[in-house]
Amino acid sequence: MPTTPLGGIASLGKAPAVPKFGKTQDPDAGVGQTFGESLMNLVHNVEQSGAEANQSVSNMLDKTGDVHDAMIALQRAEMTLQLTVQIRNKLVQAYQEVMRMPV
Repeated sequence: MPTTPLGGIASLGKAPAVPKFGKTQDPDAGVGQTFGESLMNLVHNVEQSGAEANQSVSNMLDKTGDVHDAMIALQRAEMTLQLTVQIRNKLVQAYQEVMRMPV
């Protein structure tokens, strides 16, 4: 079974794209993405990695899959979720900083 880093978030090892106002350029896709679309893709990756982990555990229980594949899928899903939670925490922190600014 080939592995992909963190449920498809392969851009973590590469140089980050510099965000600009409006659309950002994804070097892999060649298509511009808005910040909201990037967040939606992140949430989709979390859901997908969770589904893959559930499928791997089901395969292990049916004896059609290996234990180590299930454990790898579970760890990948957990790390993807942790990354998403940390991104959410930073966004909430940035929002709170902006709201504390005097007008």
